[in-house]
Amino acid sequence: MALNGKVATESAPSNLNEEMKGEYRPPFGGSDESKVPEDFIWSEKFEASELLPVLDVPTIDLEKFMSGDKSYVEEATRLVDEACRQHGIFFVVNHGVDIEMMGRVHDCMNEFFTMPLDVKQRAKRKVGESYGYTNSFFGRFASNLPWKETFSLRCVAAQNSSAAHDYVLDTLGSSFSHHGKAYQECGIALNELGTKIVELLGLSLGISREYFKNFYKDNDSILRLNYYPTCDKPEVVLGTGPHTDPTSVTILHQDPVSGLQVCSNDQWYSIPPNPEAFVINIGDTFTSLTNGIYKGCIHRAVVNSMNARKSLAFFLCPSHDKVVRAPEELVEKSPPRKYPDYKWPMLLEMTQKRYRPDCNTLEAFKTWVQEGKALDTGSTITAPSA
Repeated sequence: MALNGKVATESAPSNLNEEMKGEYRPPFGGSDESKVPEDFIWSEKFEASELLPVLDVPTIDLEKFMSGDKSYVEEATRLVDEACRQHGIFFVVNHGVDIEMMGRVHDCMNEFFTMPLDVKQRAKRKVGESYGYTNSFFGRFASNLPWKETFSLRCVAAQNSSAAHDYVLDTLGSSFSHHGKAYQECGIALNELGTKIVELLGLSLGISREYFKNFYKDNDSILRLNYYPTCDKPEVVLGTGPHTDPTSVTILHQDPVSGLQVCSNDQWYSIPPNPEAFVINIGDTFTSLTNGIYKGCIHRAVVNSMNARKSLAFFLCPSHDKVVRAPEELVEKSPPRKYPDYKWPMLLEMTQKRYRPDCNTLEAFKTWVQEGKALDTGSTITAPSA
């Protein structure tokens, strides 16, 4: 399995097709890479450090959980409940996902992100859209740009869907067919893992394990590949600023390079990488579904001067016609009902067109919906500086 933390940045691998070869020109620093462009510099209040204490989060053995062992189910649900009330993050191991398959996906990520910029921009993500390639979200953000590149793909749970594979072929061409197959296979595997995760979350909340399993059965989710280049002055940039994911549940696989950090009780902690495990974190949509019982995980990504970093995130999302509404039994546990009913595309639209996701996205969205702006395509919400 190839999960090497160092990524070549000068040229494409020699064994690829001719159209994939060429000089790689990073979009971050211009000719003098020792100087960080002003748009990438974050203010001192966001200053991050690589040297942080490790957050103590539970590790759940999904094989034991799915076996139905009563004592382990009780222990696992207790640990997950405590973690999701406090900071919204935990690990899963023995998850059933083929780690060798994940290695092939990381190989494809290595190939893709070291391609010449003009090749990657065949799949350029347009402002307001959810899928495609982007570097630092130029055109979307004016300041505090993230020091990263991303490639996002649609993953539909519907039987025989090949959305991820088809998108790769349609935008990048047939020479990237092995990429499309790898991402499609990965999306299917992580969707199956997502089903187990929401069963675990349902039991942890004290409701039926079938409730969220059925809610997300026909999910319309997102697979995102993240690449964080090295930076000569990592202390002044962020790979991703502090935020909660607007989606439901994030399933994250990290390469061996550290960089994920989580905020708990107003303190930042490191989440070390473990290639054998997946990091699970709660997003805003699932917070809505729990009526605020479970916290959206506040997190950020830092970069370093030695090694590029990669991660892969599967963002579980409901189908576009599902109404996000906490079940009555959860409202009774934590009254009153804290969030208006909405459909996932409404929150997605706001975060893609009108609001930069931060630590207050869900509250901003709540206000937006209550004021009726969700029905007004001309309305705007001022993007915060972070």
